[in-house]
Amino acid sequence: MRRIGRLHLLTDTRPGRDVLATVAAALAGGVDTVQVRVGDEVTDAHAYQLTVAVLDLCRQHGVLCLVNDRLHIAGAAGADGGHVGADDLPMAAARRLLGPDAVLGATARDPTTARALVADGADYLGVGPAYPTSTKDGLPEPIGPAGITAVAEAVTVPVIAIGGVTAPRLPELRAAGAYGVAVVGAICGADDPKAAAADLRAAWRDPRAAGAGP
Repeated sequence: MRRIGRLHLLTDTRPGRDVLATVAAALAGGVDTVQVRVGDEVTDAHAYQLTVAVLDLCRQHGVLCLVNDRLHIAGAAGADGGHVGADDLPMAAARRLLGPDAVLGATARDPTTARALVADGADYLGVGPAYPTSTKDGLPEPIGPAGITAVAEAVTVPVIAIGGVTAPRLPELRAAGAYGVAVVGAICGADDPKAAAADLRAAWRDPRAAGAGP
């Protein structure tokens, strides 16, 4: 299994977004994992075409390409793996589908769920929402840094904090035990996605780089 990245970008396929241009810029700025996430309105055919194109960009940069939810698309496109949420395939079934060598992540909000997912084969956990976010509807209440800590202390796999993540918030997320972060709006909504990715990357290494204080 390839190493789990520290800075994950989830694609934003809402109208008006240039997904491939954003992914290319984010990769140039230091993103080390791209998760292809599409809305329910996106057809499998379009999701497959998008995944193939994103995968090509990821290969050029030597970074992981995962597919959210639609694991059949991940397998068909030859992606590195996938990510399942609470309403998707159970983790054990997802692992059987993608095989032992795929990178497979899952969403968790509490230690009990987190431990069960790891036992069933999760390589990493997406944990959140850490903070309020408007990039996805129907999310539960934010769990905050304390919620990230509770999950991180319960498992040995990487915990990727997601939801409302910005560069100034990276110090407290890292202190809370997050192995890395996943973002949508912080990059996809930026005027300069490359610079936004570079700022996040620098802030993870050195919190002062993002003006977050010592």
